[in-house]
Amino acid sequence: MFMKKVKNEMDDELRPEYDLRNLRVRKVGPQRTGFGSQFVQLAPDVAEVFPDAEAVNEALRLLIRVMRENKHVLSSANAGTN
Repeated sequence: MFMKKVKNEMDDELRPEYDLRNLRVRKVGPQRTGFGSQFVQLAPDVAEVFPDAEAVNEALRLLIRVMRENKHVLSSANAGTN
């Protein structure tokens, strides 16, 4: 019996102008990430307090609100001293 020789190159209809060398492939599973996402590594003691990304985001949003309110209070106090 003779076996058919398999071609090394794939026969496809992909246009030559498509360059797939820079193709970004998304991982699957718990380690998957979004494209263009920013990641911050938390210190272990901070990570113990915040169980997930939503908890971290909620705490940071609260901090942002407090900072903005304090900035408004400080700018109002400084305006009264001039």
